Amino acid sequence: MTANVGGIDKILRIVVGLALIAFALLGPATISWKWIGWVGVIPLLTGAFGFCPFYPLLGLNTCPAKK
Repeated sequence: MTANVGGIDKILRIVVGLALIAFALLGPATISWKWIGWVGVIPLLTGAFGFCPFYPLLGLNTCPAKK
């Protein structure tokens, strides 16, 4: 598992992941689709580990050290 997520990509994934999780935890209880916030775990983990399993399938690599 080689890194394929670069700096800005990594930061954006972590911020979006945390925002979605915060929405799931702190959002209004009346929203029936609040579960969608837990999808934020995926970008959070891919940003933390620096690897996105979909990038090789798409032929992408944003990690400057691995180009």
